[in-house]
Amino acid sequence: MHAALKCAMMLPIVSLIGCTDAAGPEGQGEIRMYLVDSPGSYEKVNIVITRVEVHKENTDTASGWFVINSVPGTYDLLQLRNGVSAVLGSSKLDAGRYTQIRLIIGEGSHVVINGANKPLKVPSGMQTGLKLVHGFQIEAGSLYELILDFDAERSVVRLGGPVGGEEFILKPTVRVQAVVTSGSISGTVLPVAAKASVWTTVGQDTVFTTADTTSGAFKLVALPEGTYTLRFTPSNTAYRDTTISGVAVVKQQDKNIGTITLSAK
Repeated sequence: MHAALKCAMMLPIVSLIGCTDAAGPEGQGEIRMYLVDSPGSYEKVNIVITRVEVHKENTDTASGWFVINSVPGTYDLLQLRNGVSAVLGSSKLDAGRYTQIRLIIGEGSHVVINGANKPLKVPSGMQTGLKLVHGFQIEAGSLYELILDFDAERSVVRLGGPVGGEEFILKPTVRVQAVVTSGSISGTVLPVAAKASVWTTVGQDTVFTTADTTSGAFKLVALPEGTYTLRFTPSNTAYRDTTISGVAVVKQQDKNIGTITLSAK
């Protein structure tokens, strides 16, 4: 596993503060991006990201990009769930408004199935990078933090073919949310043997995780302030689905809903 990811994985999302003072020259602020994931049905989903950039408003479409991180890294998306994150990039930026984020995907991205590496092909249209439209303002002397929620299940397209000969295409689906405007929901799902998935919706997007296989703990992060309906879906068919409505999320806070016990059929 990439060394930077090993360290970054120790950082829980709950520790992020949003906008705070950041040292730097007058007229500059700082941006920091974190990568998290919604689980997928693979053993690993390793994505190679070689560069992270942002585009400043009212600048040239070619020269208006500013590099946030140019150190290549390999990120196993399936490790980045239930509050675990990786620092994708951090850099000083001139104060002003920025409109886009660009991730340059490198060679070597792959999924692991039954212990075997399956290459992830990147469509030719993505050779110039994955562009994410998200407007944000950098204030002088302040830190602006973003969470990039990479949906592994929807981002990997499996094409048909003989067993062992199928192809896998990377078509990234990424949700961008500012830390300062978001909160989280956490809790525990029992029994652990239910192997429950926990999910809710943010607009047209599904925010999804799986409960820890040892403790049953879960955490949904990067949720805009609001009221949510949570759905608990066990993969063990001996247990019933459960729905909880009216879960209120306050920005920069975690809402712990305690222990949810699923009923046997």
